[in-house]
Amino acid sequence: MQFVMNLVLVVQLVSALAMIGLVLVQHGKGADMGASFGAGASGTLFGATGSANVLSRATAVCATLFFVCTLAMAYFSGHRQAAPVTPGLLDAAPAASAPASAPVAGAAAVPGAAAPAASKP
Repeated sequence: MQFVMNLVLVVQLVSALAMIGLVLVQHGKGADMGASFGAGASGTLFGATGSANVLSRATAVCATLFFVCTLAMAYFSGHRQAAPVTPGLLDAAPAASAPASAPVAGAAAVPGAAAPAASKP
């Protein structure tokens, strides 16, 4: 199961990086807007896109792959096998704890250190 999760994670990372690269390489729709007002390079304001080129199809494939990998990771993380629980350092019970009512050993060893008597005014 761990191998499948690692494989899905690697495929997701590669598809995300490929999608980022493909989006940065593509020519934007608004890039010809300035040329349409003065240079006449494009016929309309945003131009007719026509059929999709290779870059936009590759971007769609990478986006679909990314989405499928994300869903697969969510599915596999919900159905993960429960690992055996080993007690941690904080879960261990204390070895021997003194009772709360036990006297302090140092107070009884000091001679002349009697408890102060209650004084009446």
